[in-house]
Amino acid sequence: MNKYITIKEVSKILGVTKLTLRNWDKSGKLKAHRHPFNNYRIYKLEDIDKVLEMIESNIFIVKKKKDEIRKLAVLHLEENELK
Repeated sequence: MNKYITIKEVSKILGVTKLTLRNWDKSGKLKAHRHPFNNYRIYKLEDIDKVLEMIESNIFIVKKKKDEIRKLAVLHLEENELK
């Protein structure tokens, strides 16, 4: 059985505004479903999990790149000290 949550809950979980979620729905980045009685936007929990995984993997990539840049900077400083 699919579990759904409201746009307000998704907004809190992802740390974005409801307007951002509406824009993502329009652009197809995060598709919303409609509640059968009131037609409000609702989101599948599994879709939110996928978005969170993508965010976490991007944070890992950014952190990894920052670490690489720091290492290069340290190497550069060490090389300049040897000259």
